[in-house]
Amino acid sequence: MSQLLENTINYWPIVAQVLSVPQTKADYQRTVTLLDELVDIIGDDESHNLISLMDTLSLLVESYENEHYPITDVSAKEVLQSIMQEHGLQKSDFPEIGDQDKMLDILNGKQQLNSLQIRALSTRFHVSEKVFS
Repeated sequence: MSQLLENTINYWPIVAQVLSVPQTKADYQRTVTLLDELVDIIGDDESHNLISLMDTLSLLVESYENEHYPITDVSAKEVLQSIMQEHGLQKSDFPEIGDQDKMLDILNGKQQLNSLQIRALSTRFHVSEKVFS
């Protein structure tokens, strides 16, 4: 047995709490909470040493959401409009997107969300990045 596998086996009871596929709503909530904490730690630092953990947790959350909350085909514009209505938000309440002009361009279909905006919005509203793609 390789040393890497032996170490993994020894530490798995601890690591499994973070890196297991969520099976229940409680597992899912725990993973989302961990992901939120990581986002707070990492911020916009794409070179942070924990970025791959954040990406992995995002995939685990996405896997659970795809299975339990299937997404119908809607545009990013429709999603943003729904979020604005649901949360009582204005165009100026989306610093992830930029100023009101950028938000207006997106809502009018003149501009698409970029990958950083999508990641930030999915993190803020606890939804899969696919919602905004």
